[in-house]
This record gives sequence, C-alpha cells and structure tokens, in this order.
Amino acid sequence: MKGHIQRRGKNSWRLKFDAGRDEKTGKRKTQFHTFRGSKREAQIKLAELVTAVDQSKYVEPNKVTVAEFVRARVDQWEASGNISARTAERYRELVENQIVPHIGAKLLQKLRTLDIEGWHTTLRAAGRADKKGGLAPRTIGHAHRVLGKALRDAVKNELVTKNVVADESAPKVDDDEMVIVKDIPAFIELLRNHRLFVPAMVSLFTGLRIGELLALREGRVDLDGKVIQVREALEETKAHGIRFKAPKTKAGRRDVTLPDILVDTLREFRKTQLEIRLRLGTGKIPDDALLFADIDGSPPSQKRYSKAWSDFADQIGMPDLGFHNLRHTHASQLIDAGVDIVTISKRLGHSKPDITLRIYAHLFRKDDGKAAAAINAALNR
Repeated sequence: MKGHIQRRGKNSWRLKFDAGRDEKTGKRKTQFHTFRGSKREAQIKLAELVTAVDQSKYVEPNKVTVAEFVRARVDQWEASGNISARTAERYRELVENQIVPHIGAKLLQKLRTLDIEGWHTTLRAAGRADKKGGLAPRTIGHAHRVLGKALRDAVKNELVTKNVVADESAPKVDDDEMVIVKDIPAFIELLRNHRLFVPAMVSLFTGLRIGELLALREGRVDLDGKVIQVREALEETKAHGIRFKAPKTKAGRRDVTLPDILVDTLREFRKTQLEIRLRLGTGKIPDDALLFADIDGSPPSQKRYSKAWSDFADQIGMPDLGFHNLRHTHASQLIDAGVDIVTISKRLGHSKPDITLRIYAHLFRKDDGKAAAAINAALNR
C-alpha cells in the first residue's frame, strides 16, 4: 500500500500512506495526514508525501515548539563545548527576549519564511525587552543567526525539511553603525584621569578583547621587549561566575607588540602599583598577579568594568561607544596606516583574515586601493 484517500467532510480528507520501516522494530509504518481542500488537491498532496518517503525526505509530524527546540539546542551546544558559557548566556538572552515572545509558541514544523519576515518587522518596531521601541539591525541579526543555527540542526536531524531562516536575510547593518573614535589624542585627554584609563589604553592600542585584557598577568607583559602575551581570557556568567578559559580561538593565543605610548603608560601604571604595595608591605608584584585585579587581588568583574565604561561614555557624550569599540578603533588605525590584512588579523586574534575583512569591509571600501591590497595579502598569505 502506497497511499489512500478517504473523505472526512465536505472539503476534508484523510490521507493514509506507507511511511517506510521503523528503524527499531523493522515493521512497516503507516502515517495519516488530514488535508483540507478539493479531492484533486488532496491527491496531489498524497503524491507529494509518498514521493518524500521514497526520496527519504519525509519528516514525521511532531508538536515541538520553536521555543522548546531552540532552548534545547543552546543547552546542547554548551554541554558539548561548541560554545562557551559566556556565548551560551548571550544566546539565551536572545532566545528569551527576541525569539520566544514572538515566535516561540509556534510549532517548529509550521514555521514558514513569512513568519521570519514578520518576526523581523516586529523586532524592528517593538523588539526591545522593555517594550520601549525597536531593536537595532545588528541585534536582530544576532537573534536571526541563533535561530538559523538551531534550524540547521533541525534539518540535519530530520525534524524539518528546510531551514526557513536561510530563505530570509537579516536586516542590513549600516556601515556607520560601528562606532569608532575619530580624534584619538582628544579622546585620550578625556580619558586620562578616569580609573579605566590604563585598561582602555591597552585595548585602544592592542585591540585586545575585554576578557583577554582582564586576564592579563604581570608575567605576560614584557615592557622591555614591548610585547604582551595573550594566553587566556576571563569569562563572567550567571551560571559559573568569574573564571578563566583559553582565548576565543586558537589564533587568540598570540603575542602583541606595543607602541611606545602604551609602553610608557604601562611603566607608569606598574610604578604606581609597586608604590602602593610597598606602602602596604606586600612587596614585589608576583608574575602570576593579574594586571587589573580588584583591590584584594581577585579577578575583576567584566560586568562592572562594562558598566563603569558605559557611565564614562555617557559623561563624555559618546553613549554608543562601548568598550569593545576601542578594539574596532584599533583595527581602523591599522587599516588607515596601510597595515596588511594578515597582520591585522593575527594582531586581533581572528582565526582567518577573511573574518577581519568581513567585519571591517566598510573601512576598506573608503579606500579602494587598501581594499585591493588587503585581498592580495589574504590570498598570498
């Protein structure tokens, strides 16, 4: 028996068809499908279902919702080590704030491309968790990628036949959305007397991520050799608190050379720290001491650093300048100076030069000659 149609109502049909053998028992499986429409349309639908079975493309119906599936995938990605605890925490924020409230209750198998289009529209108009406006395209893009990643798993595990997120592009992020510091000397003067002056200077002139910065130890900062060794990163999550981990990628384990302005800044900082320790009677700074430890020597809180930086950015009239934008500013300095893309990529700890090109493509587009040189360097690395 391949298939059979039975009328249930005026325009309702019961489709019965052979769905192959059960992998566990080896017995033949019979599936039923309710269809509404004309008899001709029901026949076409039955033919589609039988063909899907023959081509091993048939997916058995289930009642799993988008929310249930995406939450489970994030848990699995973290448990398997595919993403870090910090990334998992960020994914869960996107799931709970941007995905679940809008399309979470929808059955995974009923999700369609039009639903994704409508979801984007809703997020742009009223997607903020506090219900006070819409989200920036970049944030919508982050949520879009998390959902798309989950649906790729759904296709791979034969829970759905296609990834509908792949058919709908995320909103375009404008080039000018990446905030960078334009007047660096003036910015340094604004920053000079702030308590985050030294860590901000390190990020501004090395491009270190904040987690890499806060994990720096005294023994990894060679001021005579003018180099910082990046070997670990600090991670802070609700689930695990503050802990250390390997850099974000294998390429994140790197040595970063220091410009003279940063060497001078760090020498003065180290001198001040030594004077404080002498007054306290704690002696020389050990090599394993954290460069930016809390007053009791414990690892610093990344969240407190980010909050303090946000307050400072508000005070100087640059509320959109996040601490991570100092890293972007450093990259823009290197691009403006004509540094080749491979060197920039290694300095930033990117695993591949094409990642650097993708992130900073708009900065290269401002000077076509630099763009061509960057592509040549990437191809000839």
